[in-house]
Parts: sequence; C-alpha cells; structure tokens
Amino acid sequence: MKAQAASGRTLLGKIWDEHEILRHPAGPSLLYIDRDMIHEGSFHAFADLKARGLKPRRPKQIFGVADHYVPTLGRTAQDAATPAIARMIETFDENMRWGGVRHFGLSDRRQGIVHVVAPEQGITLPGLTIVCSDSHTSTQGALGSIAFGIGQSENAHVLATQTLWQLRPKVMRVTIDGVLADGVTAKDVMLALIAKIGAAGAGGYAIEFTGSVVKGLSIEGRLTLCNMSIEAAARFGMVAPDETTFSYVRGRHYAPSEQEWDEAVGNWRSLASDADAVFDREVYLDAADIAPMVTWGISPEDAVAISGHVPDPSQFASADRRKTVQKAIDYMGLKPGMALDGLKLDKIFIGSCTNSRIEDLRSAAGMINGRKAVIPAIVVPGSTLVREQAEAEGLAEIFRQAGFEWRESGCSMCAAINGDVIGPGERCASTSNRNFVGRQGPGARTHLVSPAMAAAAAVMGSLTDIRRKEGLV
Repeated sequence: MKAQAASGRTLLGKIWDEHEILRHPAGPSLLYIDRDMIHEGSFHAFADLKARGLKPRRPKQIFGVADHYVPTLGRTAQDAATPAIARMIETFDENMRWGGVRHFGLSDRRQGIVHVVAPEQGITLPGLTIVCSDSHTSTQGALGSIAFGIGQSENAHVLATQTLWQLRPKVMRVTIDGVLADGVTAKDVMLALIAKIGAAGAGGYAIEFTGSVVKGLSIEGRLTLCNMSIEAAARFGMVAPDETTFSYVRGRHYAPSEQEWDEAVGNWRSLASDADAVFDREVYLDAADIAPMVTWGISPEDAVAISGHVPDPSQFASADRRKTVQKAIDYMGLKPGMALDGLKLDKIFIGSCTNSRIEDLRSAAGMINGRKAVIPAIVVPGSTLVREQAEAEGLAEIFRQAGFEWRESGCSMCAAINGDVIGPGERCASTSNRNFVGRQGPGARTHLVSPAMAAAAAVMGSLTDIRRKEGLV
C-alpha cells in the first residue's frame, strides 16, 4: 500500500479506493457494491434473506437474468430439461418479484447470459464495482470496472447491505504488443497467456490488460480477455476505459443520458493507471508469437498452437506435472506426439459467455462460405438481442444452411446443466472457457478454440488450422 500511495495509482487502486468504506485491521476492505447480478442459482441467497426477515436493500442496483439452466430449444420453463430445473426457473422469477428486482426472464427480449446482457444493456459501466454468483463475472472488467464472482452467502450479504468484505488483490499487468496475425483472436491470446503462466499463474492477482493489441481490440475481444482471466486463477481482469469503451457504452439503456454524458466520460478518463503506477508483477506477450490455439488436455493451460502436437509427459521437469499431463492425455483419449491439426471430432459448440457475441458469430459464419457441417454443431447466441441481430444480418441463415442448429440464448453446453451435453467419450471443439473433466457432460472431451476455429472444424469434421485456407474459404 505504501509503495502504491507514494507513486501513481493503478486502475484497480483508483476504483477500489473510491468504493472502500472502511478497512479491517486484519486487511479486508468493506466495499460498496454498485451492481449485483442475479441468476437462477441465487435461490440460496434469497432463502437466506427470507429466513432472516430481510429484503434487498437497493433493488434498483440489482439485476436478474435467467441463463444457466434455461432451455435453448424453447422459451418457457416447461421447455426445461427436467421438472426440477423448470421449478428453479420459476423460483427465480418469484424471487425477483418478491425482491422488487429488475429481471430479464425467458420471455424478455433482454434475456441472455448475464455476462453478455450486462454490458449490452449498459448495466456495466467504467468505474463500478460489480458482483455476481458466477466466477466469469470478471468478463465485465473489460469496460473498466471491478467485477468478480461471489458465493451465495456473500450474495446474501450484498443483497441485504449493498456492501461486501473483500481482500484487495495484487495487480499483474499483462502487456500484449505487436500485431495479431490473420486468424488469431482474443481467445487465442488468452489461451497463449494461460499456457505461459499456468492455470494458477495469476492466483492472488487482478490482471490489467494493456498494450497495442488490447488497445486495438473491440469491446467483444476485451470481454473475452477478462472472461478467461479466471482460468489463470486471477481474481478478475480489467481494461482501462478509452474511446472504444465510450463509443460502446453510449446510448445503451442503463448508460448515462446525453445530458449526463460529458461529465461521465470526464470521470471515466481519469481511471487509467498512472504512468508511474507500480504493478506487483509484469507479463509480456508478443503478438507475433501467438497462433490459433487449441487445448489438448483438461485445463485451459493445456494449450498449444493448432500446428502443435500432444506433449510427451516425460518432457516436463516436475513429477507432479508429468503425472497430471499423463492423466489428461489418458482422459482425452490421445497419445504423446499426436498432431492436433486433423484430429477427428464428434460435435461443435459455439456459444458461452466467452464467445457468443455478434462479433463471434460473424467470425464463425465467415468460415463457412457455403460449406456444410459434417458433424453435429450448435450455435447458441449470448443473448436474445444478439440472436435477433444475427438473424437480421443473415448470419443465422448461413448457419442453418450449413446444417448448424440455431438455438435460443443461454449458457447451454458450456455448463451442461440445462440438458445440452456432450456424450461420454465424445470429442467436441468448443468456444467456451473450461475443458475440465466432465465440464460439458460426464466423460465429455473438450477442445477449447475460437469461434472461427470451431466453425472450420464443423465443416471439416476435425480440428483445422484456419490459416490454411484451402478447402475452407
């Protein structure tokens, strides 16, 4: 703290200091929380409130979105995979009404994945503190906010008090400079970063992303970076707001009005880390070193360029790592030295809070070029508004003509808790964020890729290097 106070302040420091109500002698800070995002899993927190005779303290600062369990083949609770899930969706609606909370249910055009909806609606704004009972809340740091996941007991605390005790993390600055090659996306950048620093590499840190590559990314790309900061064990990810941010936010439903706009932007411009700010750790990536990436194992750190091969466990120095790699290879049904380019697949999933925005769908559709999917493939837009925009732009028709299933918005096969699953032993190229054992269904084998890589894989039936254009476009 002393070093940071004596020099400039980081983006995190500026927002944290603005929201710190008091600091406990043991270290944690009591933070004021600007936004609490709610989904169906919040019934535990609401049950806690009701048991204590409490109600949400600031309901206008709470927003509910049904996403994790919702069906993608229908828009009513009765379309849910099981009666228990249907009841969970109905309970969500009941709790939102009981608490006086603004919420976007299945029949609402604003419904979608919470981490897609919040920026889309202007709920996420620079300088805010945002929580949600989902780890990928970090996604929203892309607009210059502190956004992180919390548990249900913490959620109950926020609902009741609009505050939360948190230990201030250290700050890691990740600088990505240079120019990304054709076919390389923000998803590839994050897989390359996690492969470099490891799945625990950012534990105890918040990541601030910067550099020429980050400055050149759209908000959609920045959202992907911050979304997957969690996969490196970071508390959250952040990008300083700039003209790209302001342009994205302006005119959105919950954004400042035109009368308030100039004052808001004036405040947001001050949020960038000071030139002399001290970071606890620095990591650098050269864009020229990043290729289209694919995971081969059961952690996002198990990632290599699509032109690479499944590693040999004996190449790793640590005995524990050798054991982990062998376990991953066995689970994935692979062998050391196998080429990933050309590896046969069973299914394709394009969706999730990582890669289901309109830019992602455009990228995927651009790889199809009139070809047909040769394996089952589903596309799940990140929100109903994204779905409508994709239909208006003709993207949905491209997918349908290619044999892809075009579904309603929701978390879908990413979390595999709504009935959308990969079968045991099946191999899937997925645009989601996690390839853990059983993440997409018991025994499922997941290869994380970008939307363009997933679409190319669908029409080829195998993992495919999209830099090799022959036969694809």
